[in-house]
Amino acid sequence: MAKKAPSAPAIDIGISDTDRKKIAHGLSALLADSYTLYLMTHNFHWNVTGPQFNSLHTMFMGQYTEQWNALDIIAERIRALGFPAPGTYKEFVRLASIKEVEGVPKANDMVRHLVAAQEATARTARKLFPIVDAANDQPTADVLTQRIDVHEKTAWMLRSLLEE
Repeated sequence: MAKKAPSAPAIDIGISDTDRKKIAHGLSALLADSYTLYLMTHNFHWNVTGPQFNSLHTMFMGQYTEQWNALDIIAERIRALGFPAPGTYKEFVRLASIKEVEGVPKANDMVRHLVAAQEATARTARKLFPIVDAANDQPTADVLTQRIDVHEKTAWMLRSLLEE
C-alpha cells in the first residue's frame, strides 16, 4: 500500500478562515474586472481608428500592459490566502461587474467605455476595503490601494480626452 503524502499545514497568518474566504472572493471579483478591463483595452488598441489613432493606440498599449502585470499580483494574493484564483472566461463573466463591449466602437466611444470600466474596477476594489480593514489584512489593503490609485488616475486621463 502506497504511503499517503503529508498534507500541507493549515494556513495560520492571523486572518480567520472566514475572513480569508471573504477577501479571496472579493479579490476574485477584482481579478475578473481587471481581466475584463485588460481584454477591452487590448481589443481597443488593436481596433482603434481615426485622427487620434496614434496617440490612442500607444496609450491603450501602456494601459493594457499595466493591467496585464496587475493580474498576477491579484491572483497571487488570492493564492497566498489559500484559495484558487479564477482563470476562465466563464468565471470572469460571472464575477465581473464590467460587461463586454460588442462590435468596434468609434475612438471616443472606446474612451468612454474605458472610463466606465476603470471606474467600475476602482469601485470593486474599494468595496473590499471594509472586510480587509476588519481582518487586519495589510498586504491586501496595499494591493487595493495601488489598484484604486491606478484606476482612478487612468480614468481621469481618459476622461480628459473627452473634454471640449
